[in-house]
Amino acid sequence: MPENKKMQSLLPKISGLIITYNEEKNIKEVLECFDFCDEIIVVDSFSTDNTVTIAQSFSKVKVVQNKFEDFAKQRNLALQYAANDWVLFLDADERITPTLKAEIISTLNAPNPKDAYYFKRLFFFAGKPIHFSGTQGDKNFRLFRKSKCYYVPERKVHETLSVKGTIGVLKHKLLHYSLSDYHSYCKKVVLYGRLRGEEMYLKGKRYSALKMYAKMAFQFFKIYILRGGILDGKEGFLLSKVRAMSVYENFTSLKHQQRKNGR
Repeated sequence: MPENKKMQSLLPKISGLIITYNEEKNIKEVLECFDFCDEIIVVDSFSTDNTVTIAQSFSKVKVVQNKFEDFAKQRNLALQYAANDWVLFLDADERITPTLKAEIISTLNAPNPKDAYYFKRLFFFAGKPIHFSGTQGDKNFRLFRKSKCYYVPERKVHETLSVKGTIGVLKHKLLHYSLSDYHSYCKKVVLYGRLRGEEMYLKGKRYSALKMYAKMAFQFFKIYILRGGILDGKEGFLLSKVRAMSVYENFTSLKHQQRKNGR
């Protein structure tokens, strides 16, 4: 028996989790990343493309459809459906490399593993790797025990995992193809901005045009100059521009929430 097969058979049972909406371009490749998992849970927000059909062609997949409200709720729902304590939670635009997969397996097979592991990510924009532009320190929890963790409900956009246990960081990077092109990134920023505005409103924040424009200018300066976006060329400029635009969307959503609630 090949060595990698032996290692896989020693793994504790693990559930692969993912939330989706209209991810037919990504779903096949990301589900293939879960090939060493015992089950795969897909929480879908009633996709209108072929996402569900493709997902159901995988024998280990269970599809749960649930109306999207925010990312934290969808992720916590996926945790509820997972049969195993260990979960590997990926986004549809993320990919596991062979070296990262081997590290996951060896980590879980080692004695006394941590309760949650950060994955570092390498970003791609239109197929080009991005090494600066504020992405160089990016890391997210992707592998953890669900008995020790949950997603904080108040964090609607950039969901935060609460971990009551020990934490580790894996060495090899997860590939993140989030930014397929400029226009799709802009659409994502609009969605995130709506949710972030709701989050800001619930925290008691209030709209200020002066603060909005000041933050937009600083965000561009921070990403393009301080975080090295200029070193990523044209892509770095576009990313810095969209990050500044995200501030505008956040505050526009906050303003809408104030008007909606009469404050």
